[in-house]
Amino acid sequence: MTHHPDTRFIEALLRNEHPGIAEIYSRFADRIERFVCANNGSSDDARDIFQEALLTITRQARRPGFVLSCPFEAYLYLVCRGKWLNELKRRKRAAVTIEEAGGFTAVEDAGVLADSTLFEDARNRLFRRIFEQLSAGCRRILQLSWSGISMEEVSAQLGLSYSFARKRKSECIALLISRMQAAPEFTDLK
Repeated sequence: MTHHPDTRFIEALLRNEHPGIAEIYSRFADRIERFVCANNGSSDDARDIFQEALLTITRQARRPGFVLSCPFEAYLYLVCRGKWLNELKRRKRAAVTIEEAGGFTAVEDAGVLADSTLFEDARNRLFRRIFEQLSAGCRRILQLSWSGISMEEVSAQLGLSYSFARKRKSECIALLISRMQAAPEFTDLK
C-alpha cells in the first residue's frame, strides 16, 4: 500500500512535534468546529472531539502495519464525524440530521481507515472500562504478566506460588472475557 504525502501529519503526531501539530490545528480545527456546531454541538464539544480524534489517530498509527493511504484531512474529518455521532447517540439526541462539513475531500480509503480506527477505539475503550472493574489483584497480575516478564517473576513479585499465580491469571482472564462478552456493546464490536 502506498503512503500518502500527508503521512507527515501522522509522523508529527507520533513524534509530538509542535510545528506539525500546530499546522493540523490551524488547517483543520475550524472546519471541525463548524461541523460540530452545525450538528447540535458547541465550540467546547468541537475542541474535545478534535483532541480525542487526534489521540485516537495517534494510537491507531502506533499499531503495526498502519499506513495512511488517503488525505489526512479526510481521515481526520471522518474520525471526528464518527466520534461526534457516537457522542450524540450517547446524549440520546432525537432525530439528529447531520449536516456535512464543507471543504473536506471525500475519499473512499479515508472511510475505510476511519471506520477501522473508530472500531479499534471502541474496542479499546470497552476493554479499559471492563479492566478497571476487575479487582486490584486481578489488574495487577494481568498487568505484570502482560509486561513481558515471565510468570516466575510475576509470582515472585506478588509473593505467590508459581502454580497459584498461573491459576489466578487464568481466572482473571476468564473473568475479563466473560464481562466483556456480557457488555451490551460487545456484539457491535465483534
